[in-house]
Amino acid sequence: MEYVKFGNTGLDVSRICLGAMGFGDPEKWIHKWVLDEEKSRPVIKKAIDLGINFFDTANIYSMGESERILGKALKDYANRDDIVLATKVHQTMRPNRPNGGGLSRKVIMSEIDHSLERLETDYVDLYIIHRWDYDTPIEETMEALHDVVKSGKARYIGASAMYAWQFQKAQRVAERNGWTKFVSMQNHYNLIYREEEREMIPFCQDEKIAITPYSPLASGRLTRDWSQTTFRSETDTVQQSKYDTMMESDYGIVKRLGEVAKNRHTTKDKVALAWLLNQDQVVAPIIGAQKESHIESSVAALDIKLAPMEMHYLEELYIPHPVVGALSNPKSNY
Repeated sequence: MEYVKFGNTGLDVSRICLGAMGFGDPEKWIHKWVLDEEKSRPVIKKAIDLGINFFDTANIYSMGESERILGKALKDYANRDDIVLATKVHQTMRPNRPNGGGLSRKVIMSEIDHSLERLETDYVDLYIIHRWDYDTPIEETMEALHDVVKSGKARYIGASAMYAWQFQKAQRVAERNGWTKFVSMQNHYNLIYREEEREMIPFCQDEKIAITPYSPLASGRLTRDWSQTTFRSETDTVQQSKYDTMMESDYGIVKRLGEVAKNRHTTKDKVALAWLLNQDQVVAPIIGAQKESHIESSVAALDIKLAPMEMHYLEELYIPHPVVGALSNPKSNY
């Protein structure tokens, strides 16, 4: 395993982060393909055994069940001081109830305590706002996050999927008031979705902000032949909304991905991850894993160093895509 500094901090993280959205209870959330606790624990243990020290979850994943499963497994399998643990806040945890979600001071202060209880820990290393809150002043959000850090309940704060102007505004508000600034951006970025290269990634490079892309394998679309389906691909409506509309233009990119993988006598998922790991400021792609072999394959991608010609060949066919991830609809819950 390789370890790097987390952006402009002294924190050391593994170059692969295990995301825990796939661990939980299919009856508690929109994703019916998630693994229950019994099936999740071997995957988490495999990640630890292979040197992964960076784990990411969110309060909304299976309505807290993901945090509970991950926290219990990490407590059983690892030393807390060796683990870098991240969770997120924003999405609606109590539907149709006032203060059930968002980034108000009340919600943040309540949800950090709920998350810590489920994770069975006194603190998280990274507390991430899951999306932008259009209904709360950013000053209120940033001050509340600063107070969470100063209380010792979080070591650092990060942000996820939003527009670059929003991220810049939040950073400047924190800077002007002497509050804690974001040290990371968890954004939607992979070989068939590269809109973040226009504004967000250049900003993060300039500010030395760590980038931890989610959906690095495009929910499995960069791992297999498109004629093949899985239970997830058949039931994951979020995946379909993210990638179905551009399938025709993306097909050529995925075909080239297969060619590069074949020439290197390896698999498409490894090459797709290697492409991400070759990008400046990408610290640790957040991988999802349903099997121990998925973890092994992701770690093996660290050994693949793509040549500039291969990088260009994979990138050449990309055309602009509709923005996916940042919420233009403030009422969306994903």
